[in-house]
Amino acid sequence: MLDRDLIRNHPDLVRNAIARKGLNAPIDEFLKVDVTRRQIQTDLQDKQAEMNRISKSIGMLMGQGKKDEAEAAKAQTKDLKDAISLGEGQQRELEAQLRDIELQFPNLPHDSVPNGKDETENVVVRTWGEMPTYEEQPLAHWDVADKLKLLDLPRGAKISGSGFVLYTGAGARLQRSLFSFMVDHQTTKNGYYEVYPPYLVNRASLIGTGNLPKFEEDLYKVDDDLYLVPTAEVPVTNIYRDEILNGSDLTIKLAAYSGCFRREAGAAGKDTRGVLRIHQFDKVEMVKFTKPEDSYDELESLVRDAESILQTLGLHYRVIELCAGDLGAKGAKCYDVELWSPGVGRYLEISSCSNFEAYQSRRANIRFRRAQGDKPEFVHILNGSGLACPRLFSAILETFQQPDGSILIPEALRPYVGTDRITA
Repeated sequence: MLDRDLIRNHPDLVRNAIARKGLNAPIDEFLKVDVTRRQIQTDLQDKQAEMNRISKSIGMLMGQGKKDEAEAAKAQTKDLKDAISLGEGQQRELEAQLRDIELQFPNLPHDSVPNGKDETENVVVRTWGEMPTYEEQPLAHWDVADKLKLLDLPRGAKISGSGFVLYTGAGARLQRSLFSFMVDHQTTKNGYYEVYPPYLVNRASLIGTGNLPKFEEDLYKVDDDLYLVPTAEVPVTNIYRDEILNGSDLTIKLAAYSGCFRREAGAAGKDTRGVLRIHQFDKVEMVKFTKPEDSYDELESLVRDAESILQTLGLHYRVIELCAGDLGAKGAKCYDVELWSPGVGRYLEISSCSNFEAYQSRRANIRFRRAQGDKPEFVHILNGSGLACPRLFSAILETFQQPDGSILIPEALRPYVGTDRITA
């Protein structure tokens, strides 16, 4: 959610910034409702002041024996009280209407975000590691998994439907090893505090992170007020909803493993083979709550923390900066970490690291005080995947497949998997 004063006083700036994303927002509707709401607010203040003045005069009139004038004053205060009650109801309705309009606004891109219309204009920031080479074209992960009996895709679909996966044997153990390793890495190496959040969240939590109302069709709804989490970002961000944090405690760095559940209604037909795009998957999420002046330095370190997983595992990847047209509704600035998938022959997004500035904290009402007695300010919130398991799982199978058909396990994972290789 954006600062109301920014929309009110600089509508063209907001309009132009949103247009950089290729999006739009109901700016004129906001301004119209806001003017009416403020007029009613001013009128209420005037009526309240008048009622207070007349109320004070009643006792004086009674003391002076002016009973008729005192009764007339009482009638005036009753009329004013009724008018105030009516105006307050109108004000509440307009405030709710204004809130609904505000929730439709996307975040504004940071000035440093490059212009561009879509993903073809994203900027490669850096690459790490050498692209692996093979004597023969490496198999795609679904073929490797089939040979080694690591996945049972037909039975996963039988149990739950298309887009759900059954991990089996060493595949199940590798999957479990990945998220355990990543949580341990972020907490012991990069200083995050571990939390284990609920998998069900209420509507207020999803509004707080910006998933609702815009992305409701991508969510699994359980009942009128509960949804399965699309990512741990939602419950972890809302840990501090409606709270005021101590400025001395910032930056707060949280890491959480969770299952993630996404209908991905807008992605039908994309990457349907194997585990590249599925409806239930595991992921480790990193969330930061920070002071505004620190948030862009924290974004850079957040990306490095995501990268450190891939470096530890020895996997080739690149980091790209998203252009404005590919940034999406919530982000002010975003880097994607793209992992090389040799069996598929392309880079695949495995982490998206974003600075939302105060966009989520305004929606979730998360603030901080720099010192006791200071006026509360909105925190800046950042998050990033650290990392998503399915594409990491697939890249390990493809990158480390050996001529004899086995999979060499990266050294850092061996204590978790319990072996140095997976064989048939």
